[in-house]
Amino acid sequence: MRKFLDIYPGDSETFRWQVVQAIRNYGAGVVLDANNFDSPIESLKTSSLNFIAGVGKVDECINDFDAIKHFHQEKKDWMLGFFSYDLKNEFEYLQSDNSDGIEMPQVCFIQPQYLVLEREDKWEIGYLPEYDNDDSCREFLSDLYEMHADPVLPGEVKLNARVSRCEYLETVEKVLWHIHRGDIYELNYCIEFFNQDVDVDPYSLYYKLRQLSPTPFSAFVKYHDKSLMCASPERYLKKTGDLLISQPIKGTSPRDENAYVDKANIEYLRSSEKERSENIMITDLVRNDLSIIARRGSVKVDELCGIYSFKQVHQMISTISARLDERYAWLDAIRATFPMGSMTGAPKVRAMELIEKYEASKRGLYSGAVGYVTPEGDFDFNVVIRSMIYNQKRRYLSFMVGSAITSKADPEMEYEECLVKASAIMKVLKSEI
Repeated sequence: MRKFLDIYPGDSETFRWQVVQAIRNYGAGVVLDANNFDSPIESLKTSSLNFIAGVGKVDECINDFDAIKHFHQEKKDWMLGFFSYDLKNEFEYLQSDNSDGIEMPQVCFIQPQYLVLEREDKWEIGYLPEYDNDDSCREFLSDLYEMHADPVLPGEVKLNARVSRCEYLETVEKVLWHIHRGDIYELNYCIEFFNQDVDVDPYSLYYKLRQLSPTPFSAFVKYHDKSLMCASPERYLKKTGDLLISQPIKGTSPRDENAYVDKANIEYLRSSEKERSENIMITDLVRNDLSIIARRGSVKVDELCGIYSFKQVHQMISTISARLDERYAWLDAIRATFPMGSMTGAPKVRAMELIEKYEASKRGLYSGAVGYVTPEGDFDFNVVIRSMIYNQKRRYLSFMVGSAITSKADPEMEYEECLVKASAIMKVLKSEI
């Protein structure tokens, strides 16, 4: 059983950066930072965790979804890690043949050597007595406190578009054809921007991204020579006891320094028939997914089409909850609902088939999920969006953005929405498209 020590780091912002830097010295690590955001729904504030980090690993479970259950039962410990989007191929008769410049594992969970938690302004660090003791844990902390390196940000990073603006517009027209003939109701179409010959420091990129765009589901992941820098505003799925919560985002409008324009952008989002229809479709999809593993009659919509503001954008968020049926384990809830509907479309399987047909890049970890699982089987996972992914060995840097295409979609406006979602990353990379 993991032993915890109280720690007193002083300035919490500095300490967060020190924890991220500490991962440099280990083969794997995961940081999850809520940036002091609360759940949009007061009645669903079910966790006091604001910051979770796993530094180093004593064991891992990789590329085997079914093995995760046995790994968790054997360790009876915290696990941190991710599910990549292409895990869908194990759940449905699907495949992914598009180009993949990153090559992240399909599934990866680590049992961390050191676990750092912030609970209601109280910090603690946990270690496993079979690997460490109080003295070695304090020595690790002492070394961590000495880390004061400033972020090293690149100059302008030139980006290539996997899909040109013209190609994007043509593809959206093809997707609209499928919608009008009744194949699908909605499809989340994503495009990649990349540089395949660049040296960057992923730790510093995450530091700057989090500064520019603090979000409730920020994440940093290192797995050997591959890194994720994530500023996600979206929760995929959370479990506390038997309570499941999903908070899909569909609907975006930009922020503006002018308060009147900013307010007008909120009102546009609130009253937009198109944006509401996108959100309602995905809310229904999530309700249907949850009903597979939920106690009968327990699935409900706690809030429909709520408007919430982040530093870069305004978002439309719905909250759906359910009670996990006692016949099912925590991993069954993932299998029933993954990938999240907000990143696929509806109907889900047909939408995913068309995604593979029309997208030019393999999504990999993008539109997957990063999070934690407690020893009791509670968990919280984000949606991997607003993120950069880097393969250091290949010198390949990538990020993807997308939007939901419905019958009311205007291709030009959809492309502009993609650029709005990319704005924080573009600022970090000092780049333009």
